[in-house]
Amino acid sequence: MTMIDIDKPKILLVRAPVMDDLEAAYDVIRVSGVADYGMENLTLEELRMIWNEPDFNLATDAWVVVTPEARIVAYADTGHRSHVRLFGDFRVHPDYRGLEIEKCLLRLIESRMQQHIPEAPPHARVTLALRVGHNNQGDAALLQQEGYEHIRSFYDMAIDLKETPQPPEWPAGLTVRTMRPGEERVVFALIEEAFSDHWGHLPGKYEEWEHWLIKRESFDPSIWFLVFDGDKLAAGALCIYEPSQETGWVGQLAVRRPWRRTGLGMALLRQSYGEFYRRGVYKVMLGVDAQNLTGALRLYERAGMHVAVQTDSYQKELRAGEELSTQAISI
Repeated sequence: MTMIDIDKPKILLVRAPVMDDLEAAYDVIRVSGVADYGMENLTLEELRMIWNEPDFNLATDAWVVVTPEARIVAYADTGHRSHVRLFGDFRVHPDYRGLEIEKCLLRLIESRMQQHIPEAPPHARVTLALRVGHNNQGDAALLQQEGYEHIRSFYDMAIDLKETPQPPEWPAGLTVRTMRPGEERVVFALIEEAFSDHWGHLPGKYEEWEHWLIKRESFDPSIWFLVFDGDKLAAGALCIYEPSQETGWVGQLAVRRPWRRTGLGMALLRQSYGEFYRRGVYKVMLGVDAQNLTGALRLYERAGMHVAVQTDSYQKELRAGEELSTQAISI
């Protein structure tokens, strides 16, 4: 446990969370999300999923900050990809910002992330990244003071469906249908191949993907749209409905290289829009790298989406070496 001595007649306690803290920790995330992003950018279900990830240890990979009245006022957690791309997140309730809580949590994140370095391949570069809401200039300034550089921005893009969307136009010879039982690993292979062209990609694990997509409470295969060229899976849009946000999400949209620039991305977006509209869901969102290597941002803009939220990613190199993640692609 850690103590924070602040400029108030109080001392805050920092400790690992327990499952009974879930809703109180989420409340901090919710309130800080509205302050920094203008919306809740993480659901209670998603926080529960983080805490139950196969490679996540609640005792070592997360912290809460607690007042003497036992109120949770800040939260942080960490994660990694193959021990080389490390990431962390900290959220502080707006009423408790500027009291050195942010710096304390950043120190805890960095200390935990140092423990991953010996687990990384000996030749690999190891980096630590944190994302902050574009409106949170205080956290951005702290990260820059601590040696982090702004490397990337990410957008949550949105469209408000005010009328029946245009129907999709499918390239000749292709067929579209929803996912069937037993096709999960085939779909995972599609996602892995297509997303290998995304900046920062490292080979994923099926179990992690399954945890986040298949095992989530809101999993609905009737809004997973797959496009086939004969018996070859060419593309797909894996959609999610978040009832707490009254929003449909295009969680993952993937087109394999041989079928790119054929209109499949636009067709899948319109298919998703149309199904959500039919179900009475009139707001659709997705996340994208603002400098996406495949030009996805331009596609989403042509499909009528606009930037709703900007998140900025700051990175620090913890160990020099060979960069193992995707940094560029040949088109």
